Amino acid sequence: MPLELFFAIIIIIVLLAGSYTDIKTREVPDWVNFSFIISALGIRGIWSIAASDWRYISYGLMGFLLCVAIAYAMFYAGQWGGGDAKMIMGIGAMMGLQLDIDAMLVGFLMNTLLVGAVYALVWGMILIIKNRKQFMKHLRKIVHNKRMLKIRKLVIISAAVLLVVALAINEASVKFLILGIVILYVTTFYLWIFVKAIEKCCMLKKVTPDKLTEGDWIAKDVIVGGKRITGPKDLGISLEQIKELKRLKKQKKIDKVLIKEGIPFVPSFLLAFIATWIFGNLFLLVL
Repeated sequence: MPLELFFAIIIIIVLLAGSYTDIKTREVPDWVNFSFIISALGIRGIWSIAASDWRYISYGLMGFLLCVAIAYAMFYAGQWGGGDAKMIMGIGAMMGLQLDIDAMLVGFLMNTLLVGAVYALVWGMILIIKNRKQFMKHLRKIVHNKRMLKIRKLVIISAAVLLVVALAINEASVKFLILGIVILYVTTFYLWIFVKAIEKCCMLKKVTPDKLTEGDWIAKDVIVGGKRITGPKDLGISLEQIKELKRLKKQKKIDKVLIKEGIPFVPSFLLAFIATWIFGNLFLLVL
């Protein structure tokens, strides 16, 4: 069995298990991710020794380090949870990185952007359909917010100015470029409004401290006796903060904590990997 096929089978098995737990519990156990990372580097290390070829382990380490950088960026941007970030690190170590634009890992990461965007859009539409009354209620509230009305006016005015500039330019390529920027600009703004409404109606819930797990996103500051215990700025609650909240719960100083449930992103990694294995880099197919 070729080494690449062996690695692909392991990745698919881990992603299937991770997708199941991510959808069911909104988390991927640390032991799954850490075992994945250690196994990937361990197998590559053993293969390098057996073949007397250090490229196997060096490619694995380069893939791991690249995905560590991406994972940290996405985690601190609030886009991925800790489980998603560690899963990507394991995939990077297992797939490895060769210094080539056609490298499979590069294709997978680029496909993840495309597949992830479509996946998030579909997931959001499902949430809207399931919670349409609450969604419309929060959407109206956001749209008619005074601050939002000012932002909308600013967006419309700036878009109108860009359109006038586009019409005044004779060069067709520049005209279409500006029109494309305007469409992307306005679409992004209204998508942001939709996302905020989805978040308010479908992704916020109150839980008791004993239901919290490390890395959960706290949606609202928890302040007791003038002291801030945790909040959105933490980018994921720590085990020490959970212990403190449990203690405060026993003392009846707090009851529940407002958390934000993210979209389970591991299934999008699975879809992106399958797409990469079958089609390669989707962006290169278009170009």
